[in-house]
Amino acid sequence: MESWKTYTEEEKDRIIQMAWEDRTSFESITFQFGLSEAQVIDFMRSHSLKSSFKMWRKRMNGRVTKHHQKMGVGSPDRFKCNRQRSIANNKISKR
Repeated sequence: MESWKTYTEEEKDRIIQMAWEDRTSFESITFQFGLSEAQVIDFMRSHSLKSSFKMWRKRMNGRVTKHHQKMGVGSPDRFKCNRQRSIANNKISKR
């Protein structure tokens, strides 16, 4: 199921950014975009180079901060650290 085909490019970029962030849980991605952990993995597989996907999976495998239950904090509606400064225009730089 490729439900992400309906997302805009900005939303796809945000999903990728959230997936790479260490402290953004899969539950937060589900809350904001409706993608389960398995769907995020499929999304990343189809939107990344093979080597980038492998690097991401290795990095995310077993990471406690990617799951709220393992982290033991807050709700998935917290998308950023409270110490992080507010960014008015959240553009992702592309190379």
